[in-house]
Amino acid sequence: MKRNILVAYDRSNLSEKALQEAKLQAAGVPETEVHVVSIVTMAGPGTNAKISENIQYEMAENLRPDMERINREFDAESIPVYTDIVIAHNNRNAGTKICEYADENAIDLIIAGSRGLGAVKKLLLGSVSYQIVQGSNCPVLIMK
Repeated sequence: MKRNILVAYDRSNLSEKALQEAKLQAAGVPETEVHVVSIVTMAGPGTNAKISENIQYEMAENLRPDMERINREFDAESIPVYTDIVIAHNNRNAGTKICEYADENAIDLIIAGSRGLGAVKKLLLGSVSYQIVQGSNCPVLIMK
């Protein structure tokens, strides 16, 4: 039975920990594929869409070497991996885009890092991991 694992990657230490967990989950389990996805959300001044878009594309380009490294690491362990950088052209929470990707790609498990925001900060700022947990249609593993 095919199994798909999604890792939400944002260059943080906890997303690196999520990558390691995905390797453990996939090791020795035939037909497991890992999808590593980075979401680039709207950045820069909201009043100038072109500047914001340029910043997003630059951020995406800066992620490419990480994705190449991840491909090499998973290939070295013979774990099928797909990497993707998704540019969210609107100002959505990255967690929403992760959930959409999971639904579109028949993901069985999402692994993401938690930044450890407290209840007040989560309420005021929003939280990607919280959005993933609330919006996902599959199990979610949050790394701390």
